[in-house]
Amino acid sequence: MKSILIIGMGRFGQHLCRNLLRLGNEVMIVDQKEETLEELFPLVTSAKIGDCTKIEVLKSFGVGNFDVCVVCIGTNFQSSLEITSLLKELGAKRVISKAARDVHAKFLLRNGADEVIYPERDIAERLAVRVTANHVFDYIEMGDYGIYEIPTLKEWQGRTIKEVNFRAKYHVSILGIKRNGDTDLLPAPDYMFREGEHLMVIGKKQDVEFILKHL
Repeated sequence: MKSILIIGMGRFGQHLCRNLLRLGNEVMIVDQKEETLEELFPLVTSAKIGDCTKIEVLKSFGVGNFDVCVVCIGTNFQSSLEITSLLKELGAKRVISKAARDVHAKFLLRNGADEVIYPERDIAERLAVRVTANHVFDYIEMGDYGIYEIPTLKEWQGRTIKEVNFRAKYHVSILGIKRNGDTDLLPAPDYMFREGEHLMVIGKKQDVEFILKHL
């Protein structure tokens, strides 16, 4: 469990808050508009109304006591930049800031952000891969590699991972196997493939595409 401060309660901030709470974290939320806090107020550790571009407002939160501070302001880059810088100045341990463009990310990183996220861009990239590639149910980019959710080949069914010689033959690794809503993480070499399963694999795009061509 971690203590997390979220500044900016737009749609992304609200979704982030709900997921952090679901995972058992302590969350404090802040926004200038009271109506954006009302729905989450009964669920969070604390909710504050305030302009976080003012250093005295941030000081009152004790930002150095939080494990992570997340700046979710997406429509006013100047405010996002100022808040990111002030958080680091006040001793925030880890600052994650939301960006819409690469140039914004560069300025945020130079002014104190430990990490920059692109929610809209990341969702668009994942959707583009799913729409373009047949049989890809989900996708996460990781530099030169990606994590793909794909179905099992018919030729694998009834055979074990070891018998298929999966890693050596396809140059990708199996992270997990999904079936009926459950996921078996890091399956053993003697795991036998079955019909209707989805594999979570990590590998380079060209290697995963080689598998997809056989579906």
